[in-house]
Amino acid sequence: MAFLFFVTERMRLSLSHHPQLSVIAHHCSCQTLSPCARFGPTGTLIQGAARLLGACEPLWSPIAWSWKEVAAERVAMKDLKPVDQIEVQVLVDNVTDSLSTGPKNVTLEWPALMRAGMRELAGSCQCCANHGLSLVITARRDGAQHTMLFDAGPVEFAIEYNGTRLGIDFGAIEAVVLSHGHWDHAGGLPMAFDLIHKSNAGRLVPCYLHPGMFRKRALPLPGGDLLPIREIPSPDELAARGAAVITTTEPQTFLEDMFFLSGEIPRVTPYEKGFPGHMRRSEDGQSWEPDPLIMDERFLATHVKDKGIVVFTACSHAGVVNVLKHARTCFPLAPLYGVAGGLHLAGGNEKIIAESVRDTAEFGLKLIAPGHCTGWRAVNALVRTFGENVVVPSAVGKIITI
Repeated sequence: MAFLFFVTERMRLSLSHHPQLSVIAHHCSCQTLSPCARFGPTGTLIQGAARLLGACEPLWSPIAWSWKEVAAERVAMKDLKPVDQIEVQVLVDNVTDSLSTGPKNVTLEWPALMRAGMRELAGSCQCCANHGLSLVITARRDGAQHTMLFDAGPVEFAIEYNGTRLGIDFGAIEAVVLSHGHWDHAGGLPMAFDLIHKSNAGRLVPCYLHPGMFRKRALPLPGGDLLPIREIPSPDELAARGAAVITTTEPQTFLEDMFFLSGEIPRVTPYEKGFPGHMRRSEDGQSWEPDPLIMDERFLATHVKDKGIVVFTACSHAGVVNVLKHARTCFPLAPLYGVAGGLHLAGGNEKIIAESVRDTAEFGLKLIAPGHCTGWRAVNALVRTFGENVVVPSAVGKIITI
């Protein structure tokens, strides 16, 4: 127990004396550490031949994960400040649904389009659905507000097409987070930064990335071949478009501590096994290796005063229950209020719908907004279990106010 106290106290002191952001150049080289465990520059424990700040293979030891979680908890509890309100607008999602009713705090696409200036209902005025996710999130506190972009969908066209019709103020976007390195979340980033840069007088905007995002990836085909996945835009490409690239694995807050970006998500449930069959290029680029866990994915969170923590999970490759468990660890003194985004319970993960829905109940969520890769079977299961007052399926153009 004394040693554990020393470890956590050392973390507290280390975190309190280091900058909020750990900025690592994207071209950072692999750095082998001593086989003996030691502390990294922000107080997290690094063991074995792991690369500095997680740029090599992630830590799998349960002990190492527990220490990483303690560090994340220290950052989250210390830095994330409650906001009065958040407004979440769906810029890109797989579904368009302008007619289904919902709670009073949800604005449907057509009213959102009218708010943006639509005066005649026509097909050319409406948004398009596309396989991917992009959310524009605005947080408000004491008269101040900050807006950020969480992912940018699969293709540049969708960002410009939907953004124009919804009247998105790209110049107001002050930060961008890419949740993980897949095309359906990153393909629209170049256009997003073009629109941001054009609208904000050329001001650079932070873009938060993970160093493990940029390996070539692939999916297995029935005959044994691999289907390559298009690579995401490089940090150099994003920087050329106006991004101030921040590449890190560390948890942190930003925009006046209104938003929290997690570190890597520990895998603790027995049934959430990531994306079986998913592959990535080896470090030397000469072969393929299994990559089912997709450890570069992280979640975003806000703390809404008098309600609790709202978690944004873009694809939930970690498993939505693992995501929520880690969020609860990061914020043990605040209730989890809601979760929004892709829950990845379609396709091969349909077999874990029952366990995922069952264990989601333990968090007592007041809002579940499933979208993107969740799948209709999982959405139906969620509605049957939690009811229409809790489950608000995501759709393009929708605005959720909390």
